[in-house]
Amino acid sequence: MMYSEKVMDHFQNPRNVGEIEDASGVGTVGNAKCGDIMRVYLDIDENQMIRDVKFKTFGCGAAVATSSMATELVKGKSIQDAMKVTNQVVMEALDGLPPVKVHCSLLAEEAIHAALWDYAQKHEIKIEGLEKPKSDIHEDEEEEDEEY
Repeated sequence: MMYSEKVMDHFQNPRNVGEIEDASGVGTVGNAKCGDIMRVYLDIDENQMIRDVKFKTFGCGAAVATSSMATELVKGKSIQDAMKVTNQVVMEALDGLPPVKVHCSLLAEEAIHAALWDYAQKHEIKIEGLEKPKSDIHEDEEEEDEEY
């Protein structure tokens, strides 16, 4: 399996690792199938700009790399701009991911959305295009491949 140099760089030197005390929003998502868990902390100012973002990821190298890149892409951005950081954007920024690791980029997108959702709930605001996050990104898929 070949990873791009950018993926390797973000895996070996992840940006924005850690926690934010009294974060404006915290989102945790997991993927039961591969056991990856990602938690994102957002510090959002009164103008709805993301001042700071940190993450903790328990998972494979690609999961660490995608969360690192995703946090880089939303840092300093408005909430609306952060909403545009899809898993596709994250993958392109990393110069692609092997097909079996695409779900990791989805996890990064979901974790940021979950943190934004938490922020929106606390402040009783609605964020355009944001839906209630799933706790597990596979919960709406058919459970027919259990026997493997």
